[in-house]
Amino acid sequence: MSDNALHDSFFALHHGLPRQGPGSDTTTRRLLALAGTLPERPRVLDLGCGPGRSALLLAAEAGADVTAVDTHEPFLAELRESAAARGLDGSVRSDSSPIRTGGSVRTLRADMGALPFPDGSFDLVWAESSVFVLGFDRALAEWRRLLAPGGTLVLTECVWTTGEPGPVPRAFWEEHYPLRSITGNAEAAVKAGYRVLGTFTQPESDWDEYYGPLAARAEAADTTVPGMAEAVAGARAEITLRSEHGSDYGYAGFVLRPADPRWHTRPETAEDAPAVRRIVAEAFGSDAEAELVDALRRDPGAWLPGLSYVAEATDGSVAAHALVTRCRVGDAPAAALAPVSVAPEHQRTGAGQAVVRAVLDAARLRGESLVLVLGHPEYYPRFGFARASAYGIKPGFEVPDEAMMALVLDDSVPVPPGTIAYPAAFGV
Repeated sequence: MSDNALHDSFFALHHGLPRQGPGSDTTTRRLLALAGTLPERPRVLDLGCGPGRSALLLAAEAGADVTAVDTHEPFLAELRESAAARGLDGSVRSDSSPIRTGGSVRTLRADMGALPFPDGSFDLVWAESSVFVLGFDRALAEWRRLLAPGGTLVLTECVWTTGEPGPVPRAFWEEHYPLRSITGNAEAAVKAGYRVLGTFTQPESDWDEYYGPLAARAEAADTTVPGMAEAVAGARAEITLRSEHGSDYGYAGFVLRPADPRWHTRPETAEDAPAVRRIVAEAFGSDAEAELVDALRRDPGAWLPGLSYVAEATDGSVAAHALVTRCRVGDAPAAALAPVSVAPEHQRTGAGQAVVRAVLDAARLRGESLVLVLGHPEYYPRFGFARASAYGIKPGFEVPDEAMMALVLDDSVPVPPGTIAYPAAFGV
């Protein structure tokens, strides 16, 4: 049997299926929400688009102009047909008025490892169930240049969901595509110069949307066609592995944005303490918050090493500071973001956002699963914070409901409901 026969049979087995990997419209929408505010008509590059389920949703619901890339022309032909049927192909009426209310989809047959686009061409680079073609780290390195300032990279990737995967799934994935945990991939993203806007483990139903139709297609396949028996056997082996060992691995979404190049962020050092004290006092107009930071430093039950971060200006001076310390929700450990301070001369320059994103990444990589903040309800949601009350979390004192917010960093850890207990230094 030739490699071409197996290749052709693989694609014949998958042709016409709604998805080419675990996913759902719900997951696409969740990833889109984590990407935050987009331009009015975002430019999106969908890599490894397959038949284009995500591309069509992004065009229709986000009003995006989507460039959908794949190497398999029949998938692209299927996508063009679907886009035309939905009025998303850029067609115009005879009077030149658009026939669509959303965005548009255009297709390009190309290798995602050799893309012909200029730097800064896209507001979103999107790859659901396809980054494995290049590998996570190579994709991070090569696709970053394609992002416009403020642009976002959205990926889904297979990950370990347990610290001790069994020998059968480990052997399978080590042969086909070595996996890391969500935290391992997040750490790789941070090292590559990104900030993590959000991650989440995709639900089991995302696998059902992929494997259900694939299993039915395999059952009906004509295995006398050269290469088809092998293609069907491969599909069934994957489905069986998932059925028997699915608790060991899963798919996860990653929403990443290059770090703001204007600000160098890092953990504070002992030498930074006077500058941090001055900035906190100046930002809040009194010494009270600066004294709070000093008191938290002296409290070993509150202080979390490596989670006091600064942003440096171009001259090396400290421009902003953000602190994460230990708190509790009921009997469960959590983390509190407070205070966040920016030197007056650097306010409204992005220094505050840079240092907050950096300390949240550090908390994520340290293994913190939940961060709480009491702050401005129009500022902190940009980092993914939402009302804490939605999780059954409340403070032990009266504050506006919308001002007490929570950010889940690890959705594999149940969010504890209950009352927040802050360190004694907060005086609440």
